[in-house]
Amino acid sequence: MNLNLKNPIVFFDLETTGVQVAKDRIVEISIFKVYPNGNKEIKTWLVNPTIPIPKETSEIHGISDEKVANEPTFKELAGEIKQIMEGCDLAGYNSNKFDIPLLAEEFLRVDVDFDFKKIKCVDVQNIFHKLEKRTLTAAYKFYCDKDLINAHSAEADTLATYEILEAQIKKYDILENNISFLSDFSKRGVNVDMAGFIIMNEDNHECFSFGKYKGKTVQSVLESNPGYFSWIQQADFPLYTKKILNELRLKNKFS
Repeated sequence: MNLNLKNPIVFFDLETTGVQVAKDRIVEISIFKVYPNGNKEIKTWLVNPTIPIPKETSEIHGISDEKVANEPTFKELAGEIKQIMEGCDLAGYNSNKFDIPLLAEEFLRVDVDFDFKKIKCVDVQNIFHKLEKRTLTAAYKFYCDKDLINAHSAEADTLATYEILEAQIKKYDILENNISFLSDFSKRGVNVDMAGFIIMNEDNHECFSFGKYKGKTVQSVLESNPGYFSWIQQADFPLYTKKILNELRLKNKFS
């Protein structure tokens, strides 16, 4: 079965130095692009993160400082990656919560303008957890009846994610073979800033999802405590979160 596509869709997976979106870096990225006509292409790069890879992280994905010492940095790859992804929808496993926010951070660090706002994002893990609740390896076995060899290899995980989504669409009548539907179905709430520090409430207003102002609208907080904006800009939040918050501040200021 082929996915019903209006736009090309890019399945991708990242191996990283850790799991903190604001601090960690990509050490491997695999991109599997599927076109509406059924054509497919895959590219995988090892990436020099320019920061040390913790030993405990290397033990998980097998990528060490020595292995990436002579590989290109993300800054050197960003233009090519942007070119491949532009005009595409995105899909991954736990991608809404981790891979997409971290990729957005990497683009911002190297001053590459990539607009995520108009992209539909399908998170295969969220579909899986809503319907079955398992891990990627178990999902691959459950849906595809295959053992996931080389788990925590970006390319193996990327291809497995693609196969799982196709199998999910076959298995569940509730799932439409339609990227807009799958994007909406695989969301957990509506994040404004990718990482979920700013979300949309039931009244369709941007609000904070954390800390002492959890549940409060961004507009009301910025009006009552302008210093909170400065604190977030100086604190260890993702660059994309800071960018969105600044856009909201300017929007509210001039509206």
